[in-house]
Amino acid sequence: MSETKHTTGRLVMAFAAVYLIWGSTYLAIRYAIQTLPPLWMATARFLAGGLILYGLSRLRGEPRPTAGGWKHAAVLGFMLILCGNGAVVVAEQWVPSGLTAVIVSTVSVWVAIFSWLRPGGRRPTVQVAVGIVVGLAGVVMLIGVGTIRGAGRVDPAGAIILLVSTMSWAAGSLYSQRVQVAASPLQASGMQMISGGVFLALAGGLAGEASQLNLAGISTVSILALAYLTIFGSVIAFTAYNWLLKATTPARASTYAYVNPAVAVLLGWAIAGEPITPRIIMSMVVIVAAVTIITMARRQTA
Repeated sequence: MSETKHTTGRLVMAFAAVYLIWGSTYLAIRYAIQTLPPLWMATARFLAGGLILYGLSRLRGEPRPTAGGWKHAAVLGFMLILCGNGAVVVAEQWVPSGLTAVIVSTVSVWVAIFSWLRPGGRRPTVQVAVGIVVGLAGVVMLIGVGTIRGAGRVDPAGAIILLVSTMSWAAGSLYSQRVQVAASPLQASGMQMISGGVFLALAGGLAGEASQLNLAGISTVSILALAYLTIFGSVIAFTAYNWLLKATTPARASTYAYVNPAVAVLLGWAIAGEPITPRIIMSMVVIVAAVTIITMARRQTA
């Protein structure tokens, strides 16, 4: 289906949703976990979002998923939702939301590395190799950033958690290319969110978050942030992204990876007072440049 068949207005709205909403979810997470236990906050977000997406798919007449589909959804829910997004939520207790988004954008770097190292993987082209080196250099530069919460550097535990998160997301993305959860992307995503929500609930219980949950102490800001993450981040932006995959090319739809870090850094600075230093800006430029190099190389070899 060609892009010319869709109105410019709908395309602009869909791109704005993916760029701005997904870029803003990092700041929303920061406010949501101010008075909500992080893993259980993510549990509520993904269980609710998953049930909404799954329910919509069933209302559209899509068939009931198979047992094999649920098995694949469980694997992806563990890798993408628990280890991927859950780790981000935990890390934001120590790492500012804008810098979190910048580190998360290195997923493309890890995808390129794992694609090379897996059995039967192909050696990266010179362009991809350059992107990998540039991306890793950007991460090293970022972790050495000063004036973060007065610690003089990015919290090392938070940075390690985020790197593990991006690796798990990359591995899960590669796994998802080889399996089919459901015929409908809407239903598949709902199944993954539901599965991941269950894993998050179990992880939160094991982490002792029951003792951290104080219903009387939950702020209105945290509730609104959770609602925003569920409705806008998990349902609206995801639906817009899936529409873009059909209305335009996947390469154009994936440009959110270039924009989200900048949106997150600017919102963190403007709303939450998170610091922006020349070194932060430089590391962000280096990492986004690496993502661009790798993505452009894939476009040429696709």
